[in-house]
Amino acid sequence: MPAPYHPPVKRSVEIAGHKTSISLEPLFWDLLRDAALQEAVPINAIVARIDAERITAEVPPGLAGAVRLWLAARLAASGGRSDAD
Repeated sequence: MPAPYHPPVKRSVEIAGHKTSISLEPLFWDLLRDAALQEAVPINAIVARIDAERITAEVPPGLAGAVRLWLAARLAASGGRSDAD
């Protein structure tokens, strides 16, 4: 497995018909892709769900931070195993 230390990569996503960009490290893009494959939905759908959840928080984090937190919570709930394990 290559080292997980890599600068963020900016990619465009579409949320509710609006394009936006998110900068995430490749490891998080990989985990997001794995989550989308496992749920059989597009990455945009997962990001839109995360966005809808984050804006209800008392102090909403930025979208990239919310994606990272969602992925970490998902990984923790699975006992620390990703689909790649």
